[in-house]
Amino acid sequence: MGSFSAARGPVRAAERALAPDLARGVMLLLICLSNTGFHLYAARHGASGWHPDEGSVADRAAQFVMIAGLDLRIYPLFAFLFGYGMTQLYLRQTARGATPRAAVRLLRRRGLWLIVFGACHAAFLMAGDITGAYGVSSLLLGWLFVRRGDRVVLIGAAVAFGVLLLTAVPAVEALAAGDLGRLGHAPTEPTAVVYAADETNPLAAVGTRLTTWAFVTLAAGFVGVPMFLVMLLGFWAARRRVLEEPERHLGLLRWTAGIGVAVGWLGGLPGALAHVGLWAVPADALSEGGALRAAAEATGPFAGLGYVALFGLFAARLRRRRRAPGRAARAVAALGKRSLSGYLSHSLLFSPVLAAWGLGLGAHLTSATMALFALGVWLVTVLAADRQERLGGGPGPAEALLRRLAYGSPAARAASVERTAPVGPEEPAGSAAPEGPAAAGRGRC
Repeated sequence: MGSFSAARGPVRAAERALAPDLARGVMLLLICLSNTGFHLYAARHGASGWHPDEGSVADRAAQFVMIAGLDLRIYPLFAFLFGYGMTQLYLRQTARGATPRAAVRLLRRRGLWLIVFGACHAAFLMAGDITGAYGVSSLLLGWLFVRRGDRVVLIGAAVAFGVLLLTAVPAVEALAAGDLGRLGHAPTEPTAVVYAADETNPLAAVGTRLTTWAFVTLAAGFVGVPMFLVMLLGFWAARRRVLEEPERHLGLLRWTAGIGVAVGWLGGLPGALAHVGLWAVPADALSEGGALRAAAEATGPFAGLGYVALFGLFAARLRRRRRAPGRAARAVAALGKRSLSGYLSHSLLFSPVLAAWGLGLGAHLTSATMALFALGVWLVTVLAADRQERLGGGPGPAEALLRRLAYGSPAARAASVERTAPVGPEEPAGSAAPEGPAAAGRGRC
Protein backbone atom coordinates (compact mmCIF):
# COMPACT_ATOMS: atom_id res chain seq x y z
CA MET A 1 0.00 0.00 0.00
CA GLY A 2 3.00 2.26 -0.40
CA SER A 3 5.25 4.02 2.08
CA PHE A 4 3.68 6.29 4.59
CA SER A 5 4.75 8.35 7.60
CA ALA A 6 2.18 9.62 10.07
CA ALA A 7 2.52 12.98 11.82
CA ARG A 8 2.55 11.09 15.12
CA GLY A 9 2.17 7.55 16.35
CA PRO A 10 -0.84 5.73 17.78
CA VAL A 11 -2.63 6.82 20.92
CA ARG A 12 -0.60 6.73 24.12
CA ALA A 13 -1.76 5.21 27.41
CA ALA A 14 -2.15 8.60 29.08
CA GLU A 15 -4.51 9.73 26.32
CA ARG A 16 -7.09 7.02 26.90
CA ALA A 17 -10.45 7.49 28.60
CA LEU A 18 -12.26 4.90 30.71
CA ALA A 19 -15.72 4.98 29.14
CA PRO A 20 -14.86 3.86 25.57
CA ASP A 21 -12.47 1.13 26.72
CA LEU A 22 -14.90 -0.15 29.34
CA ALA A 23 -17.71 -0.14 26.77
CA ARG A 24 -15.63 -2.15 24.32
CA GLY A 25 -14.64 -4.63 26.99
CA VAL A 26 -18.20 -5.31 28.15
CA MET A 27 -19.57 -5.38 24.62
CA LEU A 28 -17.06 -8.10 23.75
CA LEU A 29 -18.94 -10.25 26.25
CA LEU A 30 -22.25 -9.39 24.61
CA ILE A 31 -20.80 -10.22 21.21
CA CYS A 32 -19.63 -13.57 22.54
CA LEU A 33 -23.14 -14.26 23.78
CA SER A 34 -24.88 -13.09 20.62
CA ASN A 35 -22.70 -15.31 18.43
CA THR A 36 -23.47 -18.49 20.34
CA GLY A 37 -26.42 -19.54 18.20
CA PHE A 38 -24.24 -19.71 15.10
CA HIS A 39 -22.40 -22.72 16.49
CA LEU A 40 -25.36 -24.85 17.61
CA TYR A 41 -25.48 -26.63 14.28
CA ALA A 42 -27.21 -29.82 15.49
CA ALA A 43 -30.20 -27.99 16.98
CA ARG A 44 -33.48 -27.27 15.22
CA HIS A 45 -33.54 -23.56 14.41
CA GLY A 46 -36.53 -21.26 14.37
CA ALA A 47 -37.93 -19.20 11.51
CA SER A 48 -35.35 -16.46 12.01
CA GLY A 49 -32.47 -18.89 11.46
CA TRP A 50 -30.52 -17.44 14.38
CA HIS A 51 -31.58 -19.32 17.48
CA PRO A 52 -32.62 -22.91 18.19
CA ASP A 53 -36.36 -23.40 18.34
CA GLU A 54 -36.17 -25.81 21.26
CA GLY A 55 -34.63 -26.31 24.69
CA SER A 56 -35.19 -26.21 28.44
CA VAL A 57 -36.56 -23.29 30.41
CA ALA A 58 -33.00 -22.03 30.87
CA ASP A 59 -32.41 -22.29 27.12
CA ARG A 60 -35.58 -20.38 26.30
CA ALA A 61 -34.67 -17.69 28.84
CA ALA A 62 -31.23 -17.30 27.22
CA GLN A 63 -32.82 -17.03 23.77
CA PHE A 64 -35.33 -14.44 25.00
CA VAL A 65 -32.65 -12.20 26.52
CA MET A 66 -30.42 -12.41 23.44
CA ILE A 67 -33.22 -11.57 20.99
CA ALA A 68 -34.60 -8.70 23.07
CA GLY A 69 -31.34 -7.11 24.17
CA LEU A 70 -28.46 -8.29 21.97
CA ASP A 71 -29.42 -9.25 18.43
CA LEU A 72 -28.95 -6.26 16.10
CA ARG A 73 -28.19 -4.14 19.16
CA ILE A 74 -24.47 -4.64 19.75
CA TYR A 75 -22.94 -3.74 16.40
CA PRO A 76 -24.39 -0.18 16.56
CA LEU A 77 -22.46 0.39 19.79
CA PHE A 78 -19.19 -0.57 18.16
CA ALA A 79 -20.06 1.38 15.02
CA PHE A 80 -20.49 4.45 17.22
CA LEU A 81 -17.19 3.81 19.00
CA PHE A 82 -15.48 3.16 15.68
CA GLY A 83 -16.70 6.47 14.27
CA TYR A 84 -15.73 8.17 17.53
CA GLY A 85 -12.26 6.70 17.31
CA MET A 86 -11.85 7.68 13.66
CA THR A 87 -12.45 11.30 14.59
CA GLN A 88 -10.05 11.11 17.52
CA LEU A 89 -7.34 9.69 15.28
CA TYR A 90 -7.97 12.47 12.74
CA LEU A 91 -7.83 15.16 15.46
CA ARG A 92 -4.63 13.76 16.96
CA GLN A 93 -2.91 13.81 13.58
CA THR A 94 -4.02 17.31 12.61
CA ALA A 95 -3.18 18.66 16.07
CA ARG A 96 0.36 17.40 15.52
CA GLY A 97 0.65 19.27 12.24
CA ALA A 98 -0.62 16.80 9.65
CA THR A 99 -2.74 18.22 6.86
CA PRO A 100 -6.37 17.06 6.73
CA ARG A 101 -5.56 15.18 3.52
CA ALA A 102 -2.69 13.33 5.20
CA ALA A 103 -4.85 12.42 8.20
CA VAL A 104 -7.55 11.03 5.92
CA ARG A 105 -4.89 9.10 4.07
CA LEU A 106 -3.92 7.43 7.34
CA LEU A 107 -7.57 6.56 8.00
CA ARG A 108 -7.78 5.13 4.49
CA ARG A 109 -4.72 2.94 5.01
CA ARG A 110 -6.14 1.71 8.27
CA GLY A 111 -9.51 0.95 6.67
CA LEU A 112 -7.89 -1.02 3.85
CA TRP A 113 -5.89 -3.11 6.30
CA LEU A 114 -9.03 -3.77 8.32
CA ILE A 115 -10.59 -5.27 5.20
CA VAL A 116 -7.55 -7.52 4.83
CA PHE A 117 -7.79 -8.52 8.50
CA GLY A 118 -11.46 -9.29 8.03
CA ALA A 119 -10.87 -11.49 4.99
CA CYS A 120 -8.24 -13.51 6.86
CA HIS A 121 -10.50 -13.79 9.90
CA ALA A 122 -13.34 -15.10 7.76
CA ALA A 123 -11.18 -17.50 5.79
CA PHE A 124 -9.76 -19.19 8.86
CA LEU A 125 -12.38 -18.79 11.58
CA MET A 126 -15.49 -16.62 11.43
CA ALA A 127 -17.81 -16.04 8.45
CA GLY A 128 -19.68 -13.26 10.21
CA ASP A 129 -16.61 -11.09 10.67
CA ILE A 130 -17.66 -7.45 10.68
CA THR A 131 -14.13 -6.01 10.62
CA GLY A 132 -14.19 -5.80 6.85
CA ALA A 133 -17.53 -3.98 6.90
CA TYR A 134 -16.13 -1.40 9.32
CA GLY A 135 -13.14 -1.02 7.05
CA VAL A 136 -15.38 -0.35 4.04
CA SER A 137 -17.55 2.06 6.02
CA SER A 138 -14.49 3.94 7.26
CA LEU A 139 -13.27 4.37 3.68
CA LEU A 140 -16.62 5.75 2.56
CA LEU A 141 -17.51 7.93 5.54
CA GLY A 142 -13.92 9.05 6.08
CA TRP A 143 -13.82 10.32 2.52
CA LEU A 144 -17.24 11.99 2.66
CA PHE A 145 -17.54 13.35 6.20
CA VAL A 146 -14.51 13.31 8.48
CA ARG A 147 -13.20 16.65 7.16
CA ARG A 148 -16.63 18.27 6.98
CA GLY A 149 -18.23 20.58 9.51
CA ASP A 150 -20.81 19.60 12.09
CA ARG A 151 -23.67 20.74 9.90
CA VAL A 152 -22.76 18.37 7.08
CA VAL A 153 -22.20 15.48 9.50
CA LEU A 154 -25.59 16.04 11.16
CA ILE A 155 -27.32 16.34 7.78
CA GLY A 156 -25.77 13.01 6.79
CA ALA A 157 -26.97 11.46 10.07
CA ALA A 158 -30.45 12.91 9.53
CA VAL A 159 -30.63 11.45 6.04
CA ALA A 160 -29.55 8.05 7.34
CA PHE A 161 -32.15 8.28 10.12
CA GLY A 162 -34.83 9.17 7.59
CA VAL A 163 -33.95 6.19 5.43
CA LEU A 164 -34.01 3.97 8.52
CA LEU A 165 -37.51 5.17 9.37
CA LEU A 166 -38.70 4.58 5.81
CA THR A 167 -37.47 1.00 5.90
CA ALA A 168 -39.51 0.47 9.07
CA VAL A 169 -42.79 1.77 7.59
CA PRO A 170 -43.94 -1.58 6.12
CA ALA A 171 -43.31 -3.31 9.45
CA VAL A 172 -45.26 -0.62 11.34
CA GLU A 173 -48.15 -0.96 8.91
CA ALA A 174 -48.15 -4.73 9.30
CA LEU A 175 -48.12 -4.44 13.09
CA ALA A 176 -50.91 -1.83 13.06
CA ALA A 177 -53.07 -3.93 10.74
CA GLY A 178 -52.41 -7.13 12.65
CA ASP A 179 -51.22 -8.74 9.42
CA LEU A 180 -47.75 -9.85 10.48
CA GLY A 181 -47.52 -12.46 7.76
CA ARG A 182 -47.50 -9.97 4.90
CA LEU A 183 -43.71 -9.54 5.06
CA GLY A 184 -40.88 -12.05 4.94
CA HIS A 185 -40.71 -15.62 3.79
CA ALA A 186 -39.93 -18.38 6.30
CA PRO A 187 -37.80 -20.18 7.00
CA THR A 188 -34.57 -18.23 6.91
CA GLU A 189 -31.53 -20.44 6.31
CA PRO A 190 -29.92 -21.25 9.68
CA THR A 191 -26.85 -19.20 10.41
CA ALA A 192 -25.06 -22.40 11.45
CA VAL A 193 -25.19 -23.37 7.76
CA VAL A 194 -24.07 -20.07 6.23
CA TYR A 195 -21.35 -19.83 8.88
CA ALA A 196 -20.15 -23.36 7.98
CA ALA A 197 -20.42 -24.58 11.57
CA ASP A 198 -21.98 -27.82 10.31
CA GLU A 199 -19.35 -28.39 7.62
CA THR A 200 -17.01 -31.29 8.31
CA ASN A 201 -14.62 -30.52 5.46
CA PRO A 202 -12.27 -27.67 6.53
CA LEU A 203 -11.57 -26.56 2.95
CA ALA A 204 -15.26 -26.46 2.03
CA ALA A 205 -15.87 -24.47 5.21
CA VAL A 206 -13.38 -21.83 4.03
CA GLY A 207 -15.34 -21.29 0.82
CA THR A 208 -18.65 -20.97 2.65
CA ARG A 209 -17.23 -18.55 5.19
CA LEU A 210 -15.67 -16.30 2.56
CA THR A 211 -18.92 -16.20 0.58
CA THR A 212 -20.87 -15.18 3.68
CA TRP A 213 -18.18 -12.67 4.66
CA ALA A 214 -18.32 -11.01 1.25
CA PHE A 215 -22.07 -10.55 1.63
CA VAL A 216 -21.74 -9.16 5.17
CA THR A 217 -18.93 -6.82 4.17
CA LEU A 218 -20.59 -5.39 1.08
CA ALA A 219 -24.10 -5.19 2.55
CA ALA A 220 -23.08 -3.62 5.86
CA GLY A 221 -20.18 -1.57 4.50
CA PHE A 222 -21.91 0.05 1.54
CA VAL A 223 -25.63 0.05 2.35
CA GLY A 224 -25.62 -0.41 6.12
CA VAL A 225 -27.83 2.56 7.00
CA PRO A 226 -27.89 1.85 10.78
CA MET A 227 -24.10 1.62 10.76
CA PHE A 228 -23.74 4.90 8.86
CA LEU A 229 -26.12 6.64 11.25
CA VAL A 230 -24.32 5.70 14.45
CA MET A 231 -20.84 6.20 12.98
CA LEU A 232 -21.76 9.75 11.96
CA LEU A 233 -23.15 10.40 15.43
CA GLY A 234 -19.82 9.09 16.71
CA PHE A 235 -18.05 11.72 14.57
CA TRP A 236 -20.21 14.45 16.10
CA ALA A 237 -19.84 13.22 19.70
CA ALA A 238 -16.05 12.88 19.45
CA ARG A 239 -15.71 16.52 18.46
CA ARG A 240 -17.46 17.40 21.72
CA ARG A 241 -15.47 14.91 23.80
CA VAL A 242 -18.68 13.40 25.14
CA LEU A 243 -16.98 10.27 26.45
CA GLU A 244 -13.77 11.95 27.61
CA GLU A 245 -15.67 14.59 29.57
CA PRO A 246 -19.00 12.90 30.37
CA GLU A 247 -19.68 15.15 33.36
CA ARG A 248 -20.20 18.04 30.91
CA HIS A 249 -22.84 16.10 28.97
CA LEU A 250 -24.93 14.46 31.69
CA GLY A 251 -28.25 15.64 30.27
CA LEU A 252 -27.47 14.27 26.82
CA LEU A 253 -26.20 10.98 28.22
CA ARG A 254 -29.21 10.50 30.51
CA TRP A 255 -31.74 11.15 27.78
CA THR A 256 -29.87 8.96 25.33
CA ALA A 257 -29.59 6.11 27.82
CA GLY A 258 -33.22 6.27 28.88
CA ILE A 259 -34.80 6.63 25.46
CA GLY A 260 -32.27 4.49 23.60
CA VAL A 261 -32.43 1.43 25.85
CA ALA A 262 -36.22 1.64 26.19
CA VAL A 263 -36.84 1.91 22.44
CA GLY A 264 -34.21 -0.72 21.67
CA TRP A 265 -35.64 -3.28 24.06
CA LEU A 266 -39.23 -2.59 23.03
CA GLY A 267 -38.23 -3.13 19.41
CA GLY A 268 -36.68 -6.50 20.20
CA LEU A 269 -39.38 -7.64 22.62
CA PRO A 270 -41.99 -8.78 20.03
CA GLY A 271 -39.50 -11.06 18.33
CA ALA A 272 -38.36 -12.47 21.66
CA LEU A 273 -41.93 -13.18 22.79
CA ALA A 274 -42.76 -14.85 19.49
CA HIS A 275 -39.63 -16.98 19.44
CA VAL A 276 -40.21 -18.53 22.86
CA GLY A 277 -43.89 -19.16 22.13
CA LEU A 278 -45.45 -16.47 24.32
CA TRP A 279 -46.98 -14.76 21.27
CA ALA A 280 -48.37 -16.70 18.33
CA VAL A 281 -47.36 -15.07 15.03
CA PRO A 282 -46.87 -16.33 11.47
CA ALA A 283 -43.42 -17.77 10.88
CA ASP A 284 -42.89 -15.26 8.06
CA ALA A 285 -42.90 -12.42 10.62
CA LEU A 286 -39.71 -13.76 12.22
CA SER A 287 -37.87 -14.54 9.00
CA GLU A 288 -35.42 -12.42 7.02
CA GLY A 289 -37.43 -9.39 5.89
CA GLY A 290 -40.28 -10.19 8.25
CA ALA A 291 -42.17 -7.55 10.23
CA LEU A 292 -40.67 -8.43 13.61
CA ARG A 293 -37.16 -8.64 12.18
CA ALA A 294 -37.63 -5.23 10.56
CA ALA A 295 -38.81 -3.76 13.87
CA ALA A 296 -35.72 -5.13 15.59
CA GLU A 297 -33.41 -3.76 12.90
CA ALA A 298 -34.95 -0.28 12.99
CA THR A 299 -34.63 0.02 16.77
CA GLY A 300 -31.18 -1.55 17.08
CA PRO A 301 -29.29 1.76 16.77
CA PHE A 302 -31.32 3.21 19.65
CA ALA A 303 -30.18 0.40 21.94
CA GLY A 304 -26.56 0.71 20.83
CA LEU A 305 -26.52 4.45 21.55
CA GLY A 306 -28.28 3.85 24.86
CA TYR A 307 -25.68 1.32 25.91
CA VAL A 308 -22.79 3.62 25.14
CA ALA A 309 -24.49 6.42 27.08
CA LEU A 310 -24.72 4.15 30.12
CA PHE A 311 -20.96 3.68 30.07
CA GLY A 312 -20.50 7.42 29.81
CA LEU A 313 -22.71 7.90 32.87
CA PHE A 314 -20.73 5.27 34.77
CA ALA A 315 -17.47 7.06 33.99
CA ALA A 316 -19.02 10.38 35.04
CA ARG A 317 -20.12 8.87 38.34
CA LEU A 318 -16.59 7.69 39.07
CA ARG A 319 -15.22 11.15 38.33
CA ARG A 320 -17.86 12.82 40.45
CA ARG A 321 -16.93 10.65 43.40
CA ARG A 322 -13.24 11.09 42.61
CA ARG A 323 -12.83 7.33 42.66
CA ALA A 324 -10.50 5.26 40.59
CA PRO A 325 -12.13 2.35 38.76
CA GLY A 326 -12.08 -0.92 40.70
CA ARG A 327 -9.98 -3.93 39.80
CA ALA A 328 -12.76 -5.55 37.78
CA ALA A 329 -13.46 -2.37 35.80
CA ARG A 330 -9.74 -1.93 35.08
CA ALA A 331 -9.47 -5.52 33.84
CA VAL A 332 -12.47 -5.13 31.52
CA ALA A 333 -11.10 -1.81 30.25
CA ALA A 334 -7.75 -3.51 29.59
CA LEU A 335 -9.59 -5.86 27.26
CA GLY A 336 -11.36 -2.90 25.66
CA LYS A 337 -7.97 -1.36 24.87
CA ARG A 338 -7.19 -4.52 22.95
CA SER A 339 -10.61 -5.00 21.38
CA LEU A 340 -9.37 -6.35 18.05
CA SER A 341 -7.16 -8.96 19.73
CA GLY A 342 -10.03 -9.87 22.05
CA TYR A 343 -12.46 -10.18 19.17
CA LEU A 344 -10.16 -12.43 17.16
CA SER A 345 -9.35 -14.48 20.27
CA HIS A 346 -13.04 -15.25 20.69
CA SER A 347 -13.13 -16.83 17.25
CA LEU A 348 -9.92 -18.71 17.94
CA LEU A 349 -11.47 -20.21 21.07
CA PHE A 350 -14.90 -20.72 19.53
CA SER A 351 -14.66 -22.08 16.02
CA PRO A 352 -12.05 -24.90 16.28
CA VAL A 353 -13.71 -26.17 19.45
CA LEU A 354 -17.36 -25.88 18.42
CA ALA A 355 -17.56 -26.37 14.64
CA ALA A 356 -18.03 -29.74 12.97
CA TRP A 357 -14.73 -29.30 11.12
CA GLY A 358 -13.05 -28.98 14.55
CA LEU A 359 -13.85 -30.76 17.79
CA GLY A 360 -17.61 -30.51 17.18
CA LEU A 361 -18.61 -29.48 20.71
CA GLY A 362 -21.37 -27.28 19.27
CA ALA A 363 -23.44 -30.39 18.52
CA HIS A 364 -23.68 -31.19 22.23
CA LEU A 365 -24.43 -27.76 23.70
CA THR A 366 -27.67 -25.83 24.11
CA SER A 367 -28.45 -22.11 24.22
CA ALA A 368 -27.89 -21.93 27.98
CA THR A 369 -24.72 -24.03 28.10
CA MET A 370 -23.33 -22.16 25.10
CA ALA A 371 -23.92 -18.92 26.99
CA LEU A 372 -21.83 -20.29 29.86
CA PHE A 373 -19.14 -21.33 27.38
CA ALA A 374 -19.15 -17.80 25.93
CA LEU A 375 -18.82 -16.29 29.39
CA GLY A 376 -15.82 -18.52 30.06
CA VAL A 377 -14.17 -17.50 26.78
CA TRP A 378 -14.69 -13.82 27.58
CA LEU A 379 -13.25 -14.23 31.07
CA VAL A 380 -10.14 -15.87 29.62
CA THR A 381 -9.59 -12.84 27.37
CA VAL A 382 -10.21 -10.43 30.27
CA LEU A 383 -7.62 -12.20 32.41
CA ALA A 384 -5.11 -12.25 29.56
CA ALA A 385 -5.58 -8.53 28.86
CA ASP A 386 -5.38 -7.67 32.55
CA ARG A 387 -2.16 -9.61 32.91
CA GLN A 388 -0.64 -7.80 29.94
CA GLU A 389 -1.73 -4.47 31.42
CA ARG A 390 -0.13 -5.24 34.79
CA LEU A 391 3.08 -6.39 33.11
CA GLY A 392 3.56 -3.03 31.45
CA GLY A 393 0.71 -2.55 29.05
CA GLY A 394 1.24 -2.25 25.35
CA PRO A 395 -1.16 -3.15 22.57
CA GLY A 396 -2.47 -6.61 21.89
CA PRO A 397 -0.82 -8.61 19.10
CA ALA A 398 -3.49 -7.73 16.53
CA GLU A 399 -3.35 -4.03 17.45
CA ALA A 400 0.44 -4.04 17.24
CA LEU A 401 0.33 -5.54 13.75
CA LEU A 402 -2.35 -3.14 12.53
CA ARG A 403 -0.43 -0.16 13.91
CA ARG A 404 2.74 -1.31 12.22
CA LEU A 405 0.92 -1.66 8.90
CA ALA A 406 -1.06 1.56 9.15
CA TYR A 407 1.49 3.91 10.76
CA GLY A 408 4.71 2.51 9.36
CA SER A 409 7.80 1.33 11.19
CA PRO A 410 8.56 2.69 14.68
CA ALA A 411 11.75 4.31 13.37
CA ALA A 412 9.93 6.16 10.59
CA ARG A 413 7.18 7.11 13.02
CA ALA A 414 9.67 8.57 15.50
CA ALA A 415 11.45 10.53 12.77
CA SER A 416 8.13 11.92 11.57
CA VAL A 417 7.18 13.04 15.07
CA GLU A 418 10.55 14.79 15.48
CA ARG A 419 10.07 16.63 12.19
CA THR A 420 6.57 17.82 13.03
CA ALA A 421 6.10 20.40 15.77
CA PRO A 422 2.76 20.59 17.55
CA VAL A 423 0.47 23.35 16.36
CA GLY A 424 -2.74 24.78 17.72
CA PRO A 425 -4.27 23.67 20.99
CA GLU A 426 -3.13 20.73 23.05
CA GLU A 427 -3.85 17.35 21.48
CA PRO A 428 -7.21 15.89 22.38
CA ALA A 429 -6.79 13.20 24.98
CA GLY A 430 -8.97 10.25 25.68
CA SER A 431 -10.67 7.73 23.48
CA ALA A 432 -8.34 5.79 21.30
CA ALA A 433 -9.36 4.95 17.82
CA PRO A 434 -10.11 1.26 18.22
CA GLU A 435 -7.73 -0.90 16.22
CA GLY A 436 -10.71 -2.85 14.98
CA PRO A 437 -14.37 -3.31 15.74
CA ALA A 438 -15.53 -6.04 18.01
CA ALA A 439 -18.75 -7.12 16.51
CA ALA A 440 -19.78 -10.08 14.55
CA GLY A 441 -22.49 -11.78 12.81
CA ARG A 442 -24.36 -11.18 9.62
CA GLY A 443 -25.24 -7.70 10.75
CA ARG A 444 -26.88 -9.37 13.71
CA CYS A 445 -25.13 -8.43 16.89
